[in-house]
Amino acid sequence: MTGQNVRWGILATGGMAATFTADLVDLPDAEVVAVASRSPEPAKAFAERFGIPRAYGDWESLARDEEVDIVYVATPHSAHRTAAGLCLEAGRNVLCEKPFTLNAREATELVGLARDRGRFLMEAMWMYCHPMVRRLKALIDDGAIGEVRTVHADFGLAANVPASHRLRDPALGGGALLDLGVYPVSFTQLLLGEPSDVVAKATLSEEKVDLQTGALLSWENGAVASVHCSIVSGTATSASVTGSEGRIDIPYGFFFPDRFVLHREGRDAEEFTADPADGSRNTLKHEAAEAMRALRAGETESPLVPLDGTLAVMRTLDAIRERIGVRYPGEAG
Repeated sequence: MTGQNVRWGILATGGMAATFTADLVDLPDAEVVAVASRSPEPAKAFAERFGIPRAYGDWESLARDEEVDIVYVATPHSAHRTAAGLCLEAGRNVLCEKPFTLNAREATELVGLARDRGRFLMEAMWMYCHPMVRRLKALIDDGAIGEVRTVHADFGLAANVPASHRLRDPALGGGALLDLGVYPVSFTQLLLGEPSDVVAKATLSEEKVDLQTGALLSWENGAVASVHCSIVSGTATSASVTGSEGRIDIPYGFFFPDRFVLHREGRDAEEFTADPADGSRNTLKHEAAEAMRALRAGETESPLVPLDGTLAVMRTLDAIRERIGVRYPGEAG
């Protein structure tokens, strides 16, 4: 990568792509130079909306654009393997939306491809880059609550979508688990690593995707975690981490918190709040900034969102789907 600004390409033109592109405006060293869609019209409209100089009506042209330093892949997750793989094959660096892929097999293929090509690859797990989540993890790593023994986390929305919607379409990786459950699973594994055992139950739709799922994860050291996700009911979307010497409670929006509370026996509760200088709690700029920092440092992966951690999360999501009986078209089994 050369030059002061990091030159971004945006692959896809939906809501996530628009949100991410708008947040890049907050980063003075970021420049969006190209956008691609499967057809010219949405790419041109997106380019006009955000003042992007080049619009491509196919993914391949963006992947071959050597004036793009990194591509943000914001397609539905069923297309992540194809889209990110195309960019990596062409020599582009990639920031790929969550969930990283449909399954661990696809994720392993992408990671292997990036490592073979020496290209930067990172899952856009913005939670891991959020200043308050990083602060929480640092406290736990420093022993603020002792040894972590229990984690609870949930994410549910009353989506009320028809069977034709992507959330209920097996061909698009539909269901609560991959779209929402990836957050409580990723939060739990940020603190405890990959579980040794997984138990799960779910309510399935007529299309055989999960409408809601609950899972109990356990570790050989005795730690346990309960995670829940739903597209049929709005939940507290909160999290709690209990250790041998205390507890941390995170209210609504645990994956982009503006505050959390530390409880320790014999002490007053301590509330930690976000630094106003960090801006809005609901922003994707922190993940973009981390990707650009890594590129400038010559790193091929981020220590905040390591690829081995992404692979571990995908293995857990696969294990949960195996337990609840959700399989997507084209998957072996």
